Amino acid sequence: MNTSKLSRREFLSYAGITTSGLLLGCSTITSTPPTLPKFVEIIDNTPQRLNIFVAIKPDNTVEIVSHRAEMGQGSKTGIPQIIADELEANWANVKVIQGLGDKGYGDQNTDGSTSIRKFYDKLREMGASARTMLEQAAADYWNVSLDTVYAKDNYIVNKNTGGMLSFGDLAELASKKPLPAVESLKYKTAADFNYIGKPIPIVDLNDMVTGKTIYGIDVELPNLLIASIERCPVLHGTVKSFDATQALKIPGVVDVIEMPVTPETVLYFPLSGVAVLAINTWAALQGRKALSIAWELGKNKTHNSKVTFDQFKSRLKNAPETVAKKGDVAKGFSASGNVIEAEYLVPYLAHTPMEPPMATAWFHDDLCEVWACVQNPQAVMEQGAAMTKLDAAKFKVHTTLLGGGFGRKSKTDFANEAIYLADKTKRPVKVVWSREDDIRSSYYHAGSVQRMKAGIDYSGKIISWQQQTVYPSIASTFNSKANSPQDFELSLGFGDLPYDIDNVLMQKATAEAPVRIGWMRSVCNIQHAFALNCFIDELAHVANVPTADFIINSLGKDRNINHKETYGFAFSNYGETLEKHPYSVDRYKNVLNTLTANAPIKETLPKGQGWGVAVHRSFVSYVAVATKVEVLNNKLTVKEIHCAIDCGLGINPDRIKAQMEGAMIFGTSIALMGNIDIKDGVIVQSNFHDYPVTRMNQAPDIIVHLAYDKNKDPGGVGEPGVPPVAPSIANAVFAATGKRYRELPLNQYFTV
Repeated sequence: MNTSKLSRREFLSYAGITTSGLLLGCSTITSTPPTLPKFVEIIDNTPQRLNIFVAIKPDNTVEIVSHRAEMGQGSKTGIPQIIADELEANWANVKVIQGLGDKGYGDQNTDGSTSIRKFYDKLREMGASARTMLEQAAADYWNVSLDTVYAKDNYIVNKNTGGMLSFGDLAELASKKPLPAVESLKYKTAADFNYIGKPIPIVDLNDMVTGKTIYGIDVELPNLLIASIERCPVLHGTVKSFDATQALKIPGVVDVIEMPVTPETVLYFPLSGVAVLAINTWAALQGRKALSIAWELGKNKTHNSKVTFDQFKSRLKNAPETVAKKGDVAKGFSASGNVIEAEYLVPYLAHTPMEPPMATAWFHDDLCEVWACVQNPQAVMEQGAAMTKLDAAKFKVHTTLLGGGFGRKSKTDFANEAIYLADKTKRPVKVVWSREDDIRSSYYHAGSVQRMKAGIDYSGKIISWQQQTVYPSIASTFNSKANSPQDFELSLGFGDLPYDIDNVLMQKATAEAPVRIGWMRSVCNIQHAFALNCFIDELAHVANVPTADFIINSLGKDRNINHKETYGFAFSNYGETLEKHPYSVDRYKNVLNTLTANAPIKETLPKGQGWGVAVHRSFVSYVAVATKVEVLNNKLTVKEIHCAIDCGLGINPDRIKAQMEGAMIFGTSIALMGNIDIKDGVIVQSNFHDYPVTRMNQAPDIIVHLAYDKNKDPGGVGEPGVPPVAPSIANAVFAATGKRYRELPLNQYFTV
């Protein structure tokens, strides 16, 4: 091939263009049918942000925006991988830009394992449309037909002559061409992918390991104040009075400001409290310690979680509400050869990302600029606008790198604290949360109780099934009157029962929220998968059938399940259609068979060791987990975990493996040690000494098996690994000891 010898001045003169570069963007990015990309000129070689995703500069650099937050899951790499592949960009020429908060991107809430599965088709469209425009520009320049040229590695190639023109040279000429119709776009086949399906290293890796990345706490501005906030220890408590005299004597303390009262529907508004603002973090913390505050603790001051769980159990026994049903469970139980009942408890949990919440806000030049480690920058704009009565367009939100998020940072209360204080002080303010703040003033995964009852016949088949669940709903965060699990929560592993059973009854009970409830990695799948998989293991033991075989048998014939038709349950399917992401029994079986074919679950083990198996569908992906534990002298050790995942087309296998490994560690923390207690309305735990996470000496060997079908649409990856972990560990403990433990965490029974 020959690169055309064409000066830039000559080329631009031909094209009649005097500006430089090309921006490719689209007016909105949503899960609705796609809109066409829009091409606009840029001046002075500097990309201008007009809802853009791609900018091509004259030096042949391709700038691709990642509109979702990066917290270790790899979206900042996966999103540009997809666009660059269809664009035929050379990865060495790609520069990834973190997108600001902007409604033009559609949903920016990096939650629910949606970054790839919701945007895959549209991102491919972005790349294909841009490529087509560049190809058309080259075809016109060479005066040949479009099918005579093709894109390759940041160049357009002339099939007839071998001549080449760079994307950089063609960018502005392309911006003058008509947009191709979406239906005319041609997409690559999977066999032609350069980056999709390949283990591309994460784009921030070098900066991460060399300390160059900017996290929430790293933001520095002139005249910056640091704020540390003493928040009311009980939700909906208020400040009765406070004395800041001693706090203001601390050198460096500048001001003390009372925070607004937390509204009844908490949303993402700040919690009631008192903020100390200082010129450095140490002074702010010391000033906070010196505050004297009298609290009015409010309606939740008598709440105790231990008592609440007893209330949950009582409510499940007394006329719970029917969620869904099939057949006649009473008749099924009467016909059963054996009826088994069990009750499972999962406590309140905290997210505890390694980086606590951090945010900086600055009002200047008729706007409020925010830097925060948030998963949802648009929520910062919306809540900031609601709090300050400014237009949301007045907020410019920068998403820093997140040192973990797990759902906590999709709630933007900490950014709104910074906005409130910056507005009051008329100076830039950084709000710094301590680990104690993070654990004691968080949004929590709801504690739950579930009751299970099943009848099996003499052949070991399940013929009747009743399941009940109760926990405070996350809906209470957005509507204070919501007091029972909602259908969208019950769709997370409860109402979407996979087993082929003739008689089924599903029920729920009411539960008030004494704390802020918030999404945690895999959400209600945590408690639902725990109860479901532990109970199936119990039934398998009664039937004297290996658990994996019992699961396969109970799943029944290969089919796609429509839970609305089968049970009358309004299954939300994670916002996906059943046509695109069917609930597939054969994929359930496939991922479990992949696991059992690769994990040595049938090996002969010494006394005190055992394997446990669990499998679960969540976020339209399927994950099976097998765990080996050892219990000796009342010490529980998790020795080995195998995980198999079917997530449809995998964009980056390296990230998939990393996410599964992280999920195994996260799930191990939940199973062994995760527990938040509430006493007199106050969170008891405060730091890693009493809310521990899995340490290196506790971490098992982890082996990940990829079982996905590249011809299936991409499913979620960040969260689906978590739900099967805790039940696989609990089932393994039974295999090792012969005793059932139905309440988490397991460190209440063993040394871990």
